[in-house]
Amino acid sequence: MATLAPAKPRKSPRQARSKATVDAILDATARVLVSVGYAGASTNRIADKAGVSIGSLYQYFPSKQALVTALRRRHAEQMLAMLMQMGQGAAQAGVADAVKILVHAVIAAHMVDPQLHRVLGQEVPRPYATEERTDIEADMRAFAKHLLQIHHADILPTDLDLASLILFHTVESLVHAAVVDGHTDFATDVLEREICTLVLRYLGIGQNKNSR
Repeated sequence: MATLAPAKPRKSPRQARSKATVDAILDATARVLVSVGYAGASTNRIADKAGVSIGSLYQYFPSKQALVTALRRRHAEQMLAMLMQMGQGAAQAGVADAVKILVHAVIAAHMVDPQLHRVLGQEVPRPYATEERTDIEADMRAFAKHLLQIHHADILPTDLDLASLILFHTVESLVHAAVVDGHTDFATDVLEREICTLVLRYLGIGQNKNSR
């Protein structure tokens, strides 16, 4: 079996200058991946795009795989930050408005560099794509479950763990297909409205809990 190249950063930056160098390298990695894809990206090309020597790059990242792992983590953190920012107010809103806020927030999160998102999801070899899982899925599901718990008296599902799983994957998959994969020509507001309709019907808003 072939040995995987190290996929973890060699060291973490501690000083502002080092952090700026790492950010520049990761920014360059993102640009190169979007421009030429995973197969066409190389550490030499990335170092040149970042304006650093290959030796400086290897001080922090021992391989292309380590670069991609760090970039994936940063991208996930940026998506999660956008989700949390746009999702503010959902906990205080009524269930219908909370669903609208949640769907809008998921769309906004997927708008964070969707081209990079596509490359990371489709072109990175599977061993590296799954070696270091981010917490974004768990955090998004927890966010969805929290909203369901707040509105549990108004919705039909009683197993909130299962409901949050269905809610997350339904919304995430539809948004991903539209925003990242580009499988629709519909306007974002139309997509948002239709996903909200689907979710609200699953939750049984306006129906009697005993009707199932």
